[in-house]
Amino acid sequence: MSYQVHPSAIVDDGAEIGDGSRVWHFVHVCGGAKIGRGVSLGQNVFVGNKVIIGDLCKVQNNVSVYDNVTLEEGVFCGPSMVFTNVYNPRSLVERKDEYRSTLIKRGATLGANSTIVCGVTIGAYAFIGAGAVVQRDVPDFALMVGVPARQIGWMSAYGEKLDLSLEDNGETVCPHTGDIYTLTIGNLIRTEARQ
Repeated sequence: MSYQVHPSAIVDDGAEIGDGSRVWHFVHVCGGAKIGRGVSLGQNVFVGNKVIIGDLCKVQNNVSVYDNVTLEEGVFCGPSMVFTNVYNPRSLVERKDEYRSTLIKRGATLGANSTIVCGVTIGAYAFIGAGAVVQRDVPDFALMVGVPARQIGWMSAYGEKLDLSLEDNGETVCPHTGDIYTLTIGNLIRTEARQ
């Protein structure tokens, strides 16, 4: 086995787990799950059958990644954040054929205790603040806070708030990486610095 599994964890037959991944205390990974390389699943994490978790993701303690959730490479799921997969659940009404797919794009951060309502796409490198409730799609690099979540700024791929307004076009440089961020009509474009 090229990944670590704590003795208290349950990994069902058929689950795919990539090299160098770590499955910690009391985790349950269902048999249909596909987990990439270098992933960390913290204590008490649940991963459903129809779940894809990309390389280098970190899923912190007490997170349930339910069916129809896809995490691209490098997604961070903060402690006790919540995914859903049914929009209007009822205990007395069977709705397993109504699951809505949720996509979290590369490098996004989902803060502690945030809630991602099913059927949305969170853009690449977006940053969802602690406790926020996301009910609609989020653009790349957007900084979202509150209930319901609203955009209050832009974040760099490095994870720092950018000096750009929401309304005005503009350009700024990340002091950590030298990447250039250009905002045009509400669309933020990153130009990576040459190495």
